[in-house]
Amino acid sequence: MSPRRLIPDNPLDFIQRCVNEQRIFWTYHVNMRMKGRFIHRQIILDSIQHYEIIEEYPDDKYSPSYLVLSKYQDKVFHVLFAVDVEEKNVRIITAYYPSLNEWEEGYKTRRK
Repeated sequence: MSPRRLIPDNPLDFIQRCVNEQRIFWTYHVNMRMKGRFIHRQIILDSIQHYEIIEEYPDDKYSPSYLVLSKYQDKVFHVLFAVDVEEKNVRIITAYYPSLNEWEEGYKTRRK
């Protein structure tokens, strides 16, 4: 297993610590998507206490990733974080406001 495939012992704690310590890389994809979706970086940073992992992708393309649900004021949104345990950072892959067309009430479970 390559070092970039290391899984944090506590993924939520690892993500929150990296965000809190500003060890974050914002991908080109997320920068373009957030602009069109009106999700500002500060919303992601300021909602850290509400993070909740709702899906895990340990075998994701480049590194393990986690879909996180969070809240800011009255808005619920999802953020996909890829983790790099060896380098002690996270990459924000995408962020979006979930739709009830795709998610159950509460936005934690995908519709079938």
